[in-house]
Amino acid sequence: MKRLLVTGVTGLLGINLALDAVKRGYQVLGWVNTRRLKGVPFEQDVVSLEYLSLLPEKLEQARVDAVIHCAAIANLDLAQKDPELAKRVNAEAPGVLAETARKMGIPFVQISTDSVFDGAAGNFREDDLPNPQNIYAQSKLAGEEAVRQAYPDALIARVVFYGWSPSGSRSLAEFVYNNLSQNKPINGFTDSVFSPLYVRDLADLLLLALEKELSGTYHFFSGQSLSKYDFAVGLARRFGFDVSLITPVLTAQGGLQTKRPLNLSMNAEKLQKALDQDLPTVDHGLERLYQDWENGLRKQILTFLA
Repeated sequence: MKRLLVTGVTGLLGINLALDAVKRGYQVLGWVNTRRLKGVPFEQDVVSLEYLSLLPEKLEQARVDAVIHCAAIANLDLAQKDPELAKRVNAEAPGVLAETARKMGIPFVQISTDSVFDGAAGNFREDDLPNPQNIYAQSKLAGEEAVRQAYPDALIARVVFYGWSPSGSRSLAEFVYNNLSQNKPINGFTDSVFSPLYVRDLADLLLLALEKELSGTYHFFSGQSLSKYDFAVGLARRFGFDVSLITPVLTAQGGLQTKRPLNLSMNAEKLQKALDQDLPTVDHGLERLYQDWENGLRKQILTFLA
């Protein structure tokens, strides 16, 4: 049985990845920043990524066979207000962990983001030139570069995803669900395009990539790109919500504090060829999101932070 470290296990990707890995027979250790989860089927340890000097010893003590590093300052507005914190957690900590993993001789997967691109052209490939537009994206790109320097054989996975989280409010899908289920109106951005994966589809692909020992930079995205308005409409229709509650607007009308790139349609052909399989579509993901909701996964995950 392989022992897998999942950092940021209280987050949307972390918790779903950990649960999926346990079902696949992994022994999972989850790192949390401050607050432990309740009733989860894996070990936990409290590790603050801000204290860089402590990270090598903590990773060595974990005695794991592989690391998937999900933890990050993912709140764009927080990163914009506290760039030093974003730099330590998103840029410097991944390099420290990757260097330690290399010395230990274990695989390391760094989770990055589609936001390293500027959203000008779309259909971005792995070798296209990044041009991050905010502090969060700049710090994540710096994290990529730190990992590449520290551990050239590491896997860097650029991602964007949605699903059910312990806080109940970490993804666009939860924003749409939380409001429309209460008949509250929302705006949907018609000019903001992305290629999201359902988080459990992403977890499946990450574990498969780990098992196939992929290294280098790969795009882990849906085979389908769409606007955030169309995503919200698709979710509403699958859950039987009132689509008329969603107002189509431009991103500039949304009153967002931090600048965001618009066209983040992504090309994931490299990953598709490496795994020799088609990548899940958004329609597939929304169906799986609905089935997991119907089977009680949302309620179960919410109890972990209760």
